[in-house]
Amino acid sequence: MAEAVSASTWAKRLIFLALAFLIIIMQLVPLDMRPPRWAAPDLLLAFTLAWVARRPDCLPVAVVAGIFLLADLLFQRPPGLWAALVVILSETLRRRSREFRNMPLLLEWGTIAFGIVAITLANRVVLAIVMTPQAPLGLTLSQMVLTIAIYPLVVFVNHSLLGVRRLAPGAVDGKGHRL
Repeated sequence: MAEAVSASTWAKRLIFLALAFLIIIMQLVPLDMRPPRWAAPDLLLAFTLAWVARRPDCLPVAVVAGIFLLADLLFQRPPGLWAALVVILSETLRRRSREFRNMPLLLEWGTIAFGIVAITLANRVVLAIVMTPQAPLGLTLSQMVLTIAIYPLVVFVNHSLLGVRRLAPGAVDGKGHRL
């Protein structure tokens, strides 16, 4: 039977969608015409992983897949590869979301960092196997390292500004169902 979703959950989903579209639009706007020496962090990935780790009920897999597939198409990446890797990582984190409730931030950060490294390397390997042109390794590594480094700031913004907080152990929804 389908469960009713609360208004705050819908509000958080809409906030995430608005934030995702804002991040995508900001990345599409050309600010400098010179080739970059370093890549900016992947804020969309960092925000998505922070939301899934802290409030998995507010971010369904269809939203994650849709946003990242749209990003693949707009950023002219191979359609679906990065989206599939992010969905796999987010669903792995979603399965472990109960463990994240009592986990200190440093351990959560390490888990997220391991996942980011894994999907970045998997993306490079798959693109190398099918001989697709790739960004230079230095740009990919700088983006990966900066995405990992910015994760605590993303968690702080989510917690203080957007109200995305960890669920308490034993938390229940309005109808008494465990979250």
